[in-house]
Amino acid sequence: MTQQPRLLEQVITKSVQLPYLLFLPRGYGTDPEQRWPLILFLHGAGQRGDDLEMLKQHGIPRIVERDHNFPFIAVSPQCREHWDWSMEMDALDALLQEIIAAYAVDERRIYLTGLSMGGRGAWHLATLFSQRFAALAPVCGRRPDILRNTPNMAAIKHLPVWVFHGARDEIVPLAESEFLVETLRAAGGNAHLTIYPDAAHDSWTATYDNPALYTWFLQHTLSGSAMDTTDHG
Repeated sequence: MTQQPRLLEQVITKSVQLPYLLFLPRGYGTDPEQRWPLILFLHGAGQRGDDLEMLKQHGIPRIVERDHNFPFIAVSPQCREHWDWSMEMDALDALLQEIIAAYAVDERRIYLTGLSMGGRGAWHLATLFSQRFAALAPVCGRRPDILRNTPNMAAIKHLPVWVFHGARDEIVPLAESEFLVETLRAAGGNAHLTIYPDAAHDSWTATYDNPALYTWFLQHTLSGSAMDTTDHG
């Protein structure tokens, strides 16, 4: 008997679980009509596991611990041990949908950032859901597999991107961010690169401590009415 061509067509469901830290700005809820900008932050490899307190060591969770006037809703999920963010894309999508449904989120002002493994994850998530985010800020992130093919850059060429990296980084070479920025620019994208000449892998402390990052985020909405054309690098 010869082989017969067949097609499987079936709807399946997937159970996802993702612990996270949630920060609500001071004043949240006082005006039922007010909608708030949101930052989704993806941590690095060292904060994987099942202890959310570890997330407060770096990045956005560290910032909001000491600044309760931080003017964004901040969502900081935790990747499980031995996984990376590429394995959590469905969970991240579900998390954002849940937060948007449950809280007063301004869907025109949802921003994505992450450091190291989280920078790589931010590139990946933005490519999959490019119409959801108003701006992207990866920090010392290696290129994800989804962006190893140049045509995939077209998915995010409309997205304002500000990339940060240390010149002396021996864990994720600066060349990774340079490649991503140059390739995105060649595809017609709006990408800028800030290089810290004396920084090694920790390029995130200076980045998240800089108020200019948050000002830059707020300049962008999904309407595209405030696209930034200034080179921050």
